[in-house]
Amino acid sequence: MLRNLLILGVLAAASASFPMLYQSNPQMFEGLLKSAVGARPAVETDLNLAAVPDRPAQPLGRKVVIAADARGHFTSAFKLNGRQVDGMIDTGATLVAINSSTARRIGVSLNASDFKHQVNTANGAIKAALVTVDRLQIGKITVDGVQAVVLDDKALRTNLIGLSFLQRLEKYQVENGALLLVQ
Repeated sequence: MLRNLLILGVLAAASASFPMLYQSNPQMFEGLLKSAVGARPAVETDLNLAAVPDRPAQPLGRKVVIAADARGHFTSAFKLNGRQVDGMIDTGATLVAINSSTARRIGVSLNASDFKHQVNTANGAIKAALVTVDRLQIGKITVDGVQAVVLDDKALRTNLIGLSFLQRLEKYQVENGALLLVQ
């Protein structure tokens, strides 16, 4: 019985240390793999690289990858309070920003007196209304109770997903021309 526990302990320690060893020296493992695979006869395959799409694959789970458009912007369809909305993810925006017509469409009703907060935009200072969006969803990622500002339609043509959403994710990062969102 003690011998079985000792063997089990050694196997558990070896399997737990394998990822750390791989990260510290991946070339060693690649060499071992090549030597193991090299013993098999090579099989020729005819690959058509032109058929492979030039965009990142969509990860499974609660991750979303958004490819940059031709201008380098991360535009996407998302849902606000269950309604489909188009917009742009803006890592430089402090808050989610939506225009008045989008606010009405997602069920946020505002009065002129609600536009009492001054916000600084790329086009200068403007009055805005501070609201909470019940639910913001991009792909499989959903965040409830997201703080947002509503701006006049003339001041904001494109809805922006800012840091009030992004900072509530586990991670967001730009790499290889794509934005990765992880919840």
